[in-house]
Amino acid sequence: MIQSSELILNPDGSVYHLNLKPEHIANDIIFVGDQNRVEKITQFFDKIEFSTQKREFKTQTGIFKGKRITVMSTGIGPDNIDIVVNELDALVNIDLETRQPKEELTSLNIIRIGTSGSLHKDIPVDSFVMSKFGLGLDNMLRSYLIDRISEDAIEEAFIHHTNWDIRKGKPYVIRCSETLEKLIESDKIFKGITATAGGFYGPQGRVLRLEIQDPQLNGKMDNFNFNDNRITNLEMETAAIYGLSALLGHNALSLNAIIANRASGTFSEDPYKAVDELIAYTLDKIAQGS
Repeated sequence: MIQSSELILNPDGSVYHLNLKPEHIANDIIFVGDQNRVEKITQFFDKIEFSTQKREFKTQTGIFKGKRITVMSTGIGPDNIDIVVNELDALVNIDLETRQPKEELTSLNIIRIGTSGSLHKDIPVDSFVMSKFGLGLDNMLRSYLIDRISEDAIEEAFIHHTNWDIRKGKPYVIRCSETLEKLIESDKIFKGITATAGGFYGPQGRVLRLEIQDPQLNGKMDNFNFNDNRITNLEMETAAIYGLSALLGHNALSLNAIIANRASGTFSEDPYKAVDELIAYTLDKIAQGS
């Protein structure tokens, strides 16, 4: 039996941080970072059947074109992803009354929708990027046993290419769900490696008043290439989502609307339109996958 200190429940039986019970979520789940973006997606639903919020974790479940879908805000960073994915898995794969893992396990489909900046001129603003791989620079996933799911060859190539300081922890690389990749891909979608940082400032190369360990890291990342897979963008959640999902048997995919292009110095004239178009595209693909 899983102890109360390990799987914490609220007095009403819901999981501690998300404030959810098993019946509150669908098998198809969309992640967003910002809680205010949840309703940007659910506004397209035919019906909303459930809504709750605790801290930064806002959840709405409803129906879109006959498909039951949950939309959830995760907040920012790999540490939040550790909470969200583990508690979602507990909802479907642990009996919360007996505190025993279920014999028959459920596999969730998790798709992250976010915004990002492109590192390459040929990936223009207002385009969509699919993360074929998540490159974790954050170290969170190293608390788990990940050897069976990680892409060693890409990890070693990246460490060598960047002359990575191993005192920061060893980067990890996890592939997206091939099932969701096939469902969502089209000629509108660019693919590449998404780097996941453990912070917004120093970990992403931003300098305010503090010196950073490797001022050239972003430039090295720009020209990294492994079997025609480039690092397309940098954010704070994707690799953690991919790693925990793969370990727990869930499908995960990360999509970004490109609202800035660092290589060309351009910014989308209407970033909200780009996000809305990615939302509509993703919802239609999920509904078609019924």
